[in-house]
Amino acid sequence: MAINAQEISALIKQQIENFQPNFDVTETGVVTYIGDGIARAHGLENAMSGELLIFENGSYGMAQNLETTDVGIIILGDFTDIREGDSVRRTGKIMEVPAGDALIGRVVNPLGQPVDGLGEIVTDKFRPVETPAPGVMQRKSVSEPLQTGLKAIDALVPIGRGQRELIIGDRQTGKTSIAIDTILNQKGQDMICIYVAIGQKESTVRTQVETLRKYGAMDYTIVVTASASQPSPLLFIAPYAGVAMAEEFMYNGKHVLIVYDDLSKQAVAYRELSLLLRRPPGREAFPGDVFYLHSRLLERSAKVSDELGGGSITALPIIETQAGDISAYIATNVISITDGQIFLQDSLFNSGIRPAIDAGSSVSRVGGSAQIKAMKKVAGTLRIDLASYRELEAFTKFGSDLDAATQAKLNRGRRTVEVLKQPVHEPLTVEKQVLILYALTHGYLDSVPVDDILRFESELFDYFEAHHAGIFETIRTTLDLPNEEELDAALTEFVNQSNFK
Repeated sequence: MAINAQEISALIKQQIENFQPNFDVTETGVVTYIGDGIARAHGLENAMSGELLIFENGSYGMAQNLETTDVGIIILGDFTDIREGDSVRRTGKIMEVPAGDALIGRVVNPLGQPVDGLGEIVTDKFRPVETPAPGVMQRKSVSEPLQTGLKAIDALVPIGRGQRELIIGDRQTGKTSIAIDTILNQKGQDMICIYVAIGQKESTVRTQVETLRKYGAMDYTIVVTASASQPSPLLFIAPYAGVAMAEEFMYNGKHVLIVYDDLSKQAVAYRELSLLLRRPPGREAFPGDVFYLHSRLLERSAKVSDELGGGSITALPIIETQAGDISAYIATNVISITDGQIFLQDSLFNSGIRPAIDAGSSVSRVGGSAQIKAMKKVAGTLRIDLASYRELEAFTKFGSDLDAATQAKLNRGRRTVEVLKQPVHEPLTVEKQVLILYALTHGYLDSVPVDDILRFESELFDYFEAHHAGIFETIRTTLDLPNEEELDAALTEFVNQSNFK
């Protein structure tokens, strides 16, 4: 019996349609170029942007450039064993990092792997490093204060939970110290802290971790480190890994403080990657999307609505300037993304005013809504006092005779500058800050010699803790000033029995 050609083709078609493969086909490509933390691979037609890829030697990469002929891959980790001609395969997963409580108290790299020698991190929670920021309707206005413990910040440039406040200044002006002190001050405040060290020396990161451990802050802190010796892809991805870990807590109704130290080094790492990936350079050789690099990172900080749990991520990005130039490309980009900046000045730092905050250039766009009532009342005139003092100080250099009112303003200004000084790693509780600022603005320090101000402050706190602890308790619980007559009487009592004359 003859079978014609049509029947044969129909039979083959039917068999093909019913074919069930019993093996897994994974899309695999071939490395065509390797060098400087970058690989190019041919044959990964369906790779997704940001997808995790695995090389033949077990190293991981992340798809970054999706081009017509090949895929540009950034290699996460060591790339010395990868050769041209090696295979690279898709995982089908977008790059993600471990998250959750298991990471608290640990030092990890940007892939979430421990680098502190304290054993493996066991968690079943993972979050993608790149996710969309919460939309406008998913956010709430910033209203709760985040106390830094630094008088100059909490009084002049207050920070709220969910805010992004830039710390900007030249190298060696105390930027990291402000961030570390803020982390130390979160002890007992129901706040989880994440410190992301980008491009720092490993010895510097170790010092910061030891400081946090010494003051008991590692109990609520995660440190993510991509040191200067690491390839640039890890420096680029570190802040995103940090904020992904933070989002796990925020969407579970918790409050997080995240420090990016510093984003200028991340921008340089990204420029390096982009040039190696042959993206067109623009201003200062940065690629066109360098603004988006930081905006998509910082927009993920928010105070989310009650429907999403009411948690928050507060970001303190750090930018290093050259010779105080805040009009540089990356500096202006980040200033325009954030809700204010704390500007640290070299000349103030070198003259012994620490923290070296320039009150004129520093601003918080959240302002009074991130301050407790008591602080609002005592800090209201501080900024004007400081500004008029700086102006008069410049004027008095001409040596003209001064009238009594001008002399009084100068005296108050000198004492204001002195009160706002604070030793490193000694954050103050908000009730102590309110007390000393009340004493300053109500003239109790006017007769105290400038050199004795810090001793006056220390003895004042000891005296109130011993004899008027109720006043501290009132400020702490009501967040408002106690009866002013009672406060004035207690301050007068202290001044009369002290020897500050």
